[in-house]
Order: sequence, then structure tokens, then C-alpha cells
Amino acid sequence: MNSNRNTAIGTSASTEQASMSSLRKTALAAGVLYLLTFVSIPTLVLYGSIHGANYILGPGSDIPVIIGGVLEIIVALAGIGTAIVLFPVLKKQNEGAALGLVAARILESSTIFVGVAFLLSIVTLRQAGAGAEALVTSHALVSLYDRIFLLGQSFMPAVCDMLLGFLLYKSRLVPRALSLIGIIGAPLLIAGYIAVLFGLIGRLDLLAALAAVPVALFEFSLGVWLVIKGFNSTPAALAPVQNLFKLAASVKPTTQELSKWKMGK
Repeated sequence: MNSNRNTAIGTSASTEQASMSSLRKTALAAGVLYLLTFVSIPTLVLYGSIHGANYILGPGSDIPVIIGGVLEIIVALAGIGTAIVLFPVLKKQNEGAALGLVAARILESSTIFVGVAFLLSIVTLRQAGAGAEALVTSHALVSLYDRIFLLGQSFMPAVCDMLLGFLLYKSRLVPRALSLIGIIGAPLLIAGYIAVLFGLIGRLDLLAALAAVPVALFEFSLGVWLVIKGFNSTPAALAPVQNLFKLAASVKPTTQELSKWKMGK
């Protein structure tokens, strides 16, 4: 009887340990992916030349634009990766919201891919020597990139962080103060997006940049936290699993087992 109980306790303890080890790996992977989403920051400089009025006619290298495109593709793939890696953990709290996060990340990343395609099309026109006849086309492609950037990298991140902040706040996987940054920052970013959309402020104005700061702070801080600390040791989302471990550890012998033990004595 004691042997069976000890076996049950040992099995449940080892299972719990394996589960926590898996969670640490998940947190580390998600944290690294979130930090990767910041590699496109240099595009603020790399894309400077392509916004020039005569880019396809002027001298200079296309390499900065191509490098910027590669960085944005990395961001798009990393963004999808964050949602996929976190989904098995977040679905225990609210599967619908967790699935919504995956869908929103895929949509966000799709807009990034389309935006990169616009810019690389301009590079192709330049390399092909399209000349002055392609100026209008190149300007249109730049405008399309700016618009889809506003949608894909201003509005959609706010939707993603609203869902993520909600899930993290309820599950307590990370400190609630960190989750609140995402929950509060998302509406601010949406407000900034709407202001730019209706021409109330410019896309590069200080107010537009300030509206994006809380969301950027949330995602960067979350990435750092998950890499260094991982998930909280007793998050609410994992309480049912831990209760199951405790139940297994407290298994009591049946009447039949007691009879056999008495007969053995």
C-alpha cells in the first residue's frame, strides 16, 4: 500500500516537474521571439531614401531597402511565432481569445509581407531602369506602403496586445502590472491610429510616437521578463493541472487494497 502511494506521489511530482520545465522552455521561446520583433527599428533610417521623390532616378545603393525588407520579414515571422508558442498555455485560460490572438498576429504579419512587397517592387523598377515614366508608380507604391504600415503596425498590434494583456492579466502568468501596460497601451495606440487616419496628426508626429510607446514598452518588457524570469510559478491558468497533481499525490487505498494488506500481515 505504501509502495503504491509512494509511486503515485513520485509519478505526480515528476510529471509536475516536467510540466514546469516545458513551461520554462515555452516562456524562453516566446521571450526571444518578442525581442526579435524589434529588429526592424533600423528601417526608420534604412527606408529614408526610398521615400525621396526621385528615388528610382537617383544614384545610390538599393541594399539598405533590401536589408530593411529582410528585417521586416523577420518581424512578421517572429510575430506569428509569439502567438503560436503561447497558444497552448493561453488557451487554458480562454481558448477563444487565444485563438483570436493567433489570427490577429497572422493578419498583422500578412500586412507586413504586403508592405515589403510594395517596397521591393520599387527596387525592381529602379534596377530595371524604368525611368521617369515610373515615378508615379513608385510614389503610389510608397503611399501604399505607408498606409498598410499604419494598419499592420499600428492598429493590428493594438488588437493583439489587447487580447494578450487580457489573457495574461487573468492567468497571472506574468505580473499583473506588466499586463496592464498592454491593456492600457492598446487603446492609446488605436486612438493615435485614428488621429493619423483622419489627418489630425502626422504619421511621424511626436503625438503619434508617444501613442505607440506603451505598446512597445509592453512587448519589449514582456520579452525580457519571459527570457529572464519565465512564467510565474503558480499562474491561475495552471491551477487545475496543479490540483490534479495534488489529487494524485493524496490517493487513498481502496477497501480491497486494505483487505489484501491485512491478509498479507
